[in-house]
Amino acid sequence: MLKVSEILRVKGDTLYTASPDMPVSQAVQTMSEQDIGSLVIMEFGTLTGMLTFREIIRHMHAHGGAGETTIRSIMDDAPVSVSPNTSAEEVQRLMLEKHARYIPVMDGPTLMGVISFYDMAQAIVAAQQFENNMLKAYIRDWPTESAEPAKS
Repeated sequence: MLKVSEILRVKGDTLYTASPDMPVSQAVQTMSEQDIGSLVIMEFGTLTGMLTFREIIRHMHAHGGAGETTIRSIMDDAPVSVSPNTSAEEVQRLMLEKHARYIPVMDGPTLMGVISFYDMAQAIVAAQQFENNMLKAYIRDWPTESAEPAKS
């Protein structure tokens, strides 16, 4: 069974975080420069929220830009998180149920990374490809029956 820890190992361990008091305009700049769709919001070493392009777009549409707004006022302040031992199936279920494209991975109080919808899709395709290759190898090595009846 595929686990979150395996997906993170393939993805790498680069983390992008922000504080809730950072201006939204600075978050937009960071997300644009790093080509990322989310920031994990940490305060005093604790996960306090999640900021994705969804919250930014809603805010900018309602207010005509980022203005002087801080992340705290627009972030999801109750993000769902998973542990490194969470199964890929559970992550899929949570993403669909909570409409979450990005889920922080926490090992107790420690942020380990973020699993995105894209990471999940990539992991599932890789797992299916591996399974497909294993089945093909198994079929190739299938023992063949002799056409002649065995002599005793």
